[in-house]
Amino acid sequence: MTTTSNTNIPKRKPIETFKMKSEDLSDDKDYCHEISKETNSDFKSISKKLLSSFWKQVSTREGWIGEYNYAHLFTPDIWPFNKNFENYQPPYFGINDKIPILLTIILGLQHCLTLIISLVSVPLIMGSALNFDLKQTQHLVTCTLITAGIASFAQITRFHIYKTPYYVGTGLLSVVGPTFDVLGIVYAYAPKQYAKGLCEIDSDGNYLPCMHGYGAILGTMLCTVWIQVLVAFIPPRYLKKIFPNMVTGSLLVLLSVYLAGNGMKNWGGGSGCMDSSAGCTIGSYTEPWGSRRFIGLGVLTFTSILIVNFIGSPLMKSSSIIFGLIIGCMVAAACGYWDASGIRSAPAADFMWTENYTYSVDGTLVLPFLLMFIVEGISCIPDILATAEASHQEVDGETFQSRVQGGIMCDALGSLLGAVGGGMPMVSQAANNGVILLTGCASRRAGWFAAFLLILLGLFSKIAATFCSLPSPVFGGMQIFLFGTMGIAGIKVLSTVPWTRRNRFILTAGLGWGFSGCVVPGWFDLVINYQGSNQSLAGFVEGIELIVETPFIFGAIIVFILNLLMPEDTQSGGTCSNNGIAERDATSLIV
Repeated sequence: MTTTSNTNIPKRKPIETFKMKSEDLSDDKDYCHEISKETNSDFKSISKKLLSSFWKQVSTREGWIGEYNYAHLFTPDIWPFNKNFENYQPPYFGINDKIPILLTIILGLQHCLTLIISLVSVPLIMGSALNFDLKQTQHLVTCTLITAGIASFAQITRFHIYKTPYYVGTGLLSVVGPTFDVLGIVYAYAPKQYAKGLCEIDSDGNYLPCMHGYGAILGTMLCTVWIQVLVAFIPPRYLKKIFPNMVTGSLLVLLSVYLAGNGMKNWGGGSGCMDSSAGCTIGSYTEPWGSRRFIGLGVLTFTSILIVNFIGSPLMKSSSIIFGLIIGCMVAAACGYWDASGIRSAPAADFMWTENYTYSVDGTLVLPFLLMFIVEGISCIPDILATAEASHQEVDGETFQSRVQGGIMCDALGSLLGAVGGGMPMVSQAANNGVILLTGCASRRAGWFAAFLLILLGLFSKIAATFCSLPSPVFGGMQIFLFGTMGIAGIKVLSTVPWTRRNRFILTAGLGWGFSGCVVPGWFDLVINYQGSNQSLAGFVEGIELIVETPFIFGAIIVFILNLLMPEDTQSGGTCSNNGIAERDATSLIV
């Protein structure tokens, strides 16, 4: 056996090396320990400051009430009560400013009341179009309120998308609610479902709830909302070039005209009984449609809104629609025009996903929904601009562009949540900007509280059932005013358009065709009338028919196409002067 001597083996230095590393690690440990001590010290300092700030907020008069003049908010605009506030300017609170708890509660409630009517109107009208019963409509209202609350919270908070330059939300006191654009599509779509037998009609000719149609609406929304996600990644300056204010403004004007007809039907007693020989039953009264009792209730509601705007306090003026509705409901209940059985039978609480819907994708809805989501992605830009301006934030530059991108993304994700939760497609709204300007408070704390209230209102289904049981004439009187504000918003957008001969020609073509479709909605029924067996082609043709017979979409498409095709005016003649009055007769210029 040969032994090998280890005398020639070079000495290793593992111990020495290890000792060096140990010393290094020891030094690193000491350094890390120092950093840890500093970090812990900073964390403890920050925690201590937060706790101290919170304790000061909840335990002092300054934290609860502050120095804000609350009397200004509740003083009616009647002499001599308003004498002390003629030139009063409330203090301004920025988006990240701390405000007293009481002011947070009051203004959060104010924002909620300002929004609530537009939030519940969409599901109520949707339920009417699909002939839902009270329980189904109540659940629709619940899902819409909860979705709007969650989406508004995300919009106000503004979340950064990990490892990207993109955001979800604007970071402003901007809120999210259901879009009215979907109603015109549903009103054109629902009759086709009954005509094809996909939604049932009983032996007496009564239209039963169109659950198949609503499942198709939700399923198609789920598949088409992704185009709005893509729109969020397009810089706003390019979006405004492709879809200028002429398109979005004309769409709002036509939509208000289209929906005002539904409001007038409800004012007279209800859209479902308009042609019924049995009349309309409101509470304990059965009268023919358009009877003076029903018209009187609607007039009372509409007049109450006007009176509140004339003499109400600042808080009442910004929520005049809800106060007018409350007055109309009180008189209707006292006179026997309110049936409260639906409220008593409603469950105490409700949430999304408590009802089952059979999802499907209807090719008829694909094109209209794609157009709707594209338009929603563009139409929210003026609303975000208005909110940023009211909040004293910059309205140009990278920060504003980022807010717009985050706002469009939040709208898309809100619509996605609505689709999977049984709610409505969502869009940013500027209805609460009046509250910001009136109170001087753009603090996001008020917005967070408003979002919390919306979710809370959705959870308590008795509240949703109360809205669902509103007497139709009261609801109709409110609708007329609400849709009038929508039309004014469209006119305001159109007022930013240069009134050149070219632009007037384009708007004349789009609005003229749109107004005609509002007056005679079924004019296109027999133009194509495909009778073949190709289901794919049939769905495509029905989609075209649905777009043409939805006047606000078709009118906006005409404006969009003509704006792309017609060259810009090369001469300055035929424009409007600065005061908005045409220098020459508009009709002669167009012709």
